[in-house]
Amino acid sequence: IIIYISIMRVVLAFVASLCLASAWVSPSPTFVRPRTSSLSMALDYDHPVVGEELALVQPMTFEEIEAELNAGGVQLPPTMNDMDAKLMLVEYRLMMTGRMPGTAAATRPETFKSKFEEYTWTKPGFKELYKKFDDQGNVNAMNVISEYVNMPEMAIARYGKDYKDLIAEIDDIVNTVTNTVQFSGFPANMGEDACRTTLEALGSVTAFECSVDDDGLALVGKVTYEDAESAKKCIKQYDGMDMGMGSMLEILSV
Repeated sequence: IIIYISIMRVVLAFVASLCLASAWVSPSPTFVRPRTSSLSMALDYDHPVVGEELALVQPMTFEEIEAELNAGGVQLPPTMNDMDAKLMLVEYRLMMTGRMPGTAAATRPETFKSKFEEYTWTKPGFKELYKKFDDQGNVNAMNVISEYVNMPEMAIARYGKDYKDLIAEIDDIVNTVTNTVQFSGFPANMGEDACRTTLEALGSVTAFECSVDDDGLALVGKVTYEDAESAKKCIKQYDGMDMGMGSMLEILSV
């Protein structure tokens, strides 16, 4: 009996050890998601232009940054932190105003993500207006501009009383077409005479300027029509036309 009891104690101890071993599971290693940034390039923090813009962005809230980027058709990644969002806005502003240090001139997109982006490319006065307030550090005015062109009804409800003069100025810029347009993108081998003949087909021309761009590949210049309707026809027919090899015509009212 004593031997039997001893054997049972050994068996029970062994079974208990097996149960304990099966119940214990090695804890899974903690997975830390790496912080990501959708910045397309590194910013040179020592460059005075970058430093000046960053100083303007620093006081902004995350919501203000997100609203401005969204108005330009740029979405913030959900995991982006506050500082990366500010850097992203700095990069966006510098790129949209052509001030990004050490980069080639931005190329016009084939399709526009928002009215803000469209007007930045097609309305020189609009780009200048936005840049003026950017240089002044007037974030409120910049938000009015971006929100008004993308969400006019909402912007009027929010800013219509305090910023009615600025809204009227925006309307004048985006809705006014003069009888003069500037062009770029016609192939250089087309020649000045053929370029003028092409543009004159849309209406009587009173003034014409044309030259070859710095790359020697395209014609750039200005044409003034007798009336604004002819200028509108020119913009409608040729602006954004695909010229092949990744190049497009640009016809802008000036």
